[in-house]
Amino acid sequence: MSAATLIEQLIEALRCLPGVGPKSARRVAFHLLERDRHGARRLAEALLSAVEGVHHCQSCRTLSESPVCALCANPQRNREQLCIVETPVDAQAIERATNYRGLYFVLMGRLSPLDGIGPSDIGLDQLEKRLTAEPIQEIILATNPTVEGEATAHYINELVRPRNIKVTRIAHGVPLGGELEYVDSSTLSHAFSGRREL
Repeated sequence: MSAATLIEQLIEALRCLPGVGPKSARRVAFHLLERDRHGARRLAEALLSAVEGVHHCQSCRTLSESPVCALCANPQRNREQLCIVETPVDAQAIERATNYRGLYFVLMGRLSPLDGIGPSDIGLDQLEKRLTAEPIQEIILATNPTVEGEATAHYINELVRPRNIKVTRIAHGVPLGGELEYVDSSTLSHAFSGRREL
């Protein structure tokens, strides 16, 4: 194979990253090859190790190096609360920003019938089994405030309702430090309808 072919393969491979288009991929590829071959080797080795060694937690479906992740294995976590998120990154964000001490269930996506993503594609069959097997008293729906995220939250609410489990939804609305005149109308409407007593 010629060097140009190998470079083009590297550029094309880098385009699988979110937000990386052809120009960014080309810039990264040439940087690694021209200025940081040691960093490129470290990146390749770390990526290969992660791809081979990281799997899904058998309980919550987040990414984990062991069959059950550290959060699910922690006996100090509240086993009666289950926070449902779309991605492992969402669970990490909640862990960093809140004092939530319950467990998680990671959907690894959201319902999107137009894209052919249905309930079994996001693990809702596994969620039902978990709700049957564990003493869950509260479900916290923390899907994103998108059309698909709202539809997913609604679907899960309907799924859980017959089980007599409390279902709550994280609040959405005006960001702290935001000014009302700059907030879009649907966010403002959602925040206004979700107001609470002080």
